[in-house]
Parts: sequence; structure tokens; C-alpha cells
Amino acid sequence: MYVSVCLSKYRQRITDFKKRLSLETIYEAYPTVHKSPFVKYEVVANYSMLYTVEGSDKKLLPYLLTSHLDVVPVTEENWKFDPFAAKLYQGYIYGRGTLDVKCSVIGIMEALEHALKSGFKPKRSFFIAFGHDEEVTGYDGAYHIAQTLESRGVQLEYLLDEGLAIVKDFFKGLHPVAMIGVVEKGQAIVKLSVNGTAGHSAIPPPESVIGILSTAIRRIESNPQPDLFGTGAERAMFEHLAPKLPFLPRMVLSNLWLFRPVVSWVLSRQPQTNALIRTVNAVTKFNAGIKDNVLSDSAEAVIDYRIHPSQTLEQLFDFHLKIINDDRVKTTLKNYIAPSLISPYDDASFGYHTVKNSIREVFLDVLVVPGVTVGNTDTHHYKHLTKSIYRFTPSVLTPESTNMIHGDNEKISIWNYEKVVNFYHHVILNSDRDKMNFINKHVEL
Repeated sequence: MYVSVCLSKYRQRITDFKKRLSLETIYEAYPTVHKSPFVKYEVVANYSMLYTVEGSDKKLLPYLLTSHLDVVPVTEENWKFDPFAAKLYQGYIYGRGTLDVKCSVIGIMEALEHALKSGFKPKRSFFIAFGHDEEVTGYDGAYHIAQTLESRGVQLEYLLDEGLAIVKDFFKGLHPVAMIGVVEKGQAIVKLSVNGTAGHSAIPPPESVIGILSTAIRRIESNPQPDLFGTGAERAMFEHLAPKLPFLPRMVLSNLWLFRPVVSWVLSRQPQTNALIRTVNAVTKFNAGIKDNVLSDSAEAVIDYRIHPSQTLEQLFDFHLKIINDDRVKTTLKNYIAPSLISPYDDASFGYHTVKNSIREVFLDVLVVPGVTVGNTDTHHYKHLTKSIYRFTPSVLTPESTNMIHGDNEKISIWNYEKVVNFYHHVILNSDRDKMNFINKHVEL
């Protein structure tokens, strides 16, 4: 496994990123791809990768398969094996990025290598793009790839990036569910700060800057943002799930006009589902104080808001300031990514049905539904190239394996990895059509 850790200060801390990223490893591993007359390969922004696969029918809009090369750091002593050795053990591949998200990078490349070896001659052109800094917002990688494509006048039929997955054992009595992200929550990084006067802790004021800021944070955490269940794609997800559920939950989810408040209350009880129905916040940093017996003259905290697609930034801040209700607490917006538009998922959507049918052809017993991506991906950099953006990673996740993403002992089963390759193989074949006349059969590589 090639090492490609992306740190928040990677520009200073990684002096030879290209060597560590090892673009040459990918180049050497897929000789057919890189020697094909249909394929053009280029490096963008020094470390990201862009492939152009030329199709014979220029009237067909191209599509884009994208993922990212970088991974988050590890705490090596917590790992059973070397996190960058791709250790095979008891039917699993252990390594940082096996789930997030080198399985997609290698899956796409393996699928294209196999297709070209088998004599595949593309009809529809497509692009493959791998950014190198998605974990730190993608502004050095995917942003420049998107700008490169835009400068060439590219418009896309659809885009497929990492995102939601196939979940198993999350819903009692339900077969595995494949969720395709058709919308992505936004993000606002907000700094809270309080300034005061330094002094000796033996003669403290009635309220310290730390106490003032702590009270503001307690108010934010104790007063959730408004419930927006039913105003976005999360409603469609549950309505698609309903027919496969036992009688009682099926009846409830099939009549959300009546049971919406009850369903919303139930969803709000668990962090995973609460994130679907409202803007959520997490306090991720708190900084104050220099010494045990010194009153700090300042305190700062950072809040990461993940914004529901139905809420505007103005509405978020109106609620935020109303809840804090303290002029001594200053609010500063550090970074903002707007929620995405909802991509089409109706019967006329070529991209959605390409992904949906490819899932069904490889993972035979899954239910496929539209979903909400609660985290952020590189897709926001490409939003001007197409309205059809889909977020799906062909990994089968259980409650246990979900915790391995960005966690210790990340792994993917060999069975699942083979399915990943096969999924992208079907995506490439199914996309190579001018209409939605899919294979509708299971094909193993």
C-alpha cells in the first residue's frame, strides 16, 4: 500500500509528498491503462491524477468517476498490523484507507484495466480523477481538477464520488440497504471568542472568560437546531425503505403526513439519524489559559456545523446568536461550504439509474434508496460541471465497521474488495450507452 497521509498542515510537514504518494506505483500497476490509445493521463496540481478516456461518440456527454488518494493520520501503536502494509489476515485487508477510500481508487483502476484488456472500446467518453487532499477540503487537488475540466469546456452527464455505502444490520428485519447520496450537507466552521482582563486567580471576577464561553457552548449543545425532517431527501429515503419493512414501521413510514412528528422524535434520539433531520454541531476545539494560577484574558472555541440542505447560512446564524444571547461572545465564520442541490433520482435520471442498476447487478439482494451525505466530499468543487452528482462507495458496512473509518484497524474483506472492482466494471459498461437499457444481469470478472 502506498503512503499518502494528508495532514492539516501538510504543506509544511511533508516535504516530498509526491514520493510518499507514489503516483508511479499506480502508473506501474496498470500498464494497459497507461498504454491504451484511448487513455490520456496527466498530473494536476503536482500530485492529483486526471485520466481522460476517449469515446467514439462525441455526441454523448462524458461522465466522471472520482475519488481521493489521501488518508487521515494513524496512531500506529493502536493498530494490530502496520497500517500502511496492506496486511492480509483471515480474509481481510488491513490498512489505512481500505474503507476511506483507496478501495475506490484501486477498484476504478482495476475495472478499467480489465475492461481494456478484454477489448473494451468506449463509446461514451469519461474522466477519472483522484484528488490528493480531500481530507483537508480538496482546494489543492479536486478544485484544480475541476478548474482544468471547466477550462476545456467540459460538461458532464453525471459524476460519481465516494459517499454513502451499503449498510447491513443497521435496520432490524431488513435486507442490506445501498444508499446513494443525492445531496450533501453543508459545513460552517465557526470560531467563538471571549476577551477579558488577565489577572491573579486569587482575586477572580464574577465570571471568567472561560466560564462565559463555556456557558455559550452549553446553550448551543442544549438547544438543537430546528427539526427539518420532511423538507429534504431524507424523507424520500425512508419512503423508499418503507415497502421492505415489517407491518408497523411500514405503515408509519408510508404515512408520514400523519406520523412525521413521531418519526422525527425517534430519529432525533440517535446521533446517526439525528444528523439526517437537522443541522448538527460539534465543539471540536477549546483553547484558553496559560497557567494554573493565572486568569486567562481570552478563550476560544471552534464549532463545526453540518448544515441541513433546507437551511440557509443566515437561518443558522440567526438561531445560533439567539441561543447564545450574549454580546460578550464574538462569532466569526472561518470557513463555509454551502449544502448541495438535490441531484435528480427520478426515472429519467441516467446517472442515478446507472449507479442503481450497477449496485443491483453486483450486490444482488440489496435495496437501493436515495440518501443524504452528512459528511463532505470533493463533489462541491465539481458542482458547476453537472447537476447530477452521486455519492456512493461500494463498501458493505456494519455498525462495527463504520467505527473503523478514520479509526484503528481499518479493514475491508477480500470479498467486498472484489465486489468493489466488479461494481466499477458494471458502472463503466452501463455508462457506455445512450439510453437506460442496462445489462440487468450479474456478471463476475
